Amino acid sequence: MRVLAIDYGQKRTGLAVTDPEQIIANGLTTVATSQLEAFVLDYVQREGVERIVVGHPRQMNGDDSENMRCITPFVNRLRKLLPTIPVELFDERFTSVLAHRAMIDGGLHRKARQNKALVDEISATIILQDWMESRR
Repeated sequence: MRVLAIDYGQKRTGLAVTDPEQIIANGLTTVATSQLEAFVLDYVQREGVERIVVGHPRQMNGDDSENMRCITPFVNRLRKLLPTIPVELFDERFTSVLAHRAMIDGGLHRKARQNKALVDEISATIILQDWMESRR
C-alpha cells in the first residue's frame, strides 16, 4: 500500500506518493488547494493508500508557522472523512530550500525553477522521503 504526502499551500498543494512497496517517493502532482480534498478522496479510492503524511510547517524556533491555521482544519476533515487511514503531520522545515537546491543540482534552467507548482511537488517528495527515512 502507498503513502501519500501533502505539502499544503494556501493556493496550491504539492503531492507525492510512494510505490506500493514503500521504497521510492515520487512526485505525484500539484493541485489547486480548493480542489485538494476532492483529489485526495478520489485518489484514495483508486489507489491503495495506507497513510497520509502532511507537511507540518514550523518556524526555526519550533513553533507552528502561520499556515497551520489552514492545515489543522484540513487534517481534521481528512481524519473524519477517512477514519481508517492514519493522517500524520511531519516537520517540513527547509523543504522549499531543498526543492530549489534539487532543481539546481538537477540542471533545471532558471525558468523551470520559477515553476512554483513544480517546487511544491518536489517539496512534497522531500517530505515523503524524509518521513520514509525517519521510519527506517
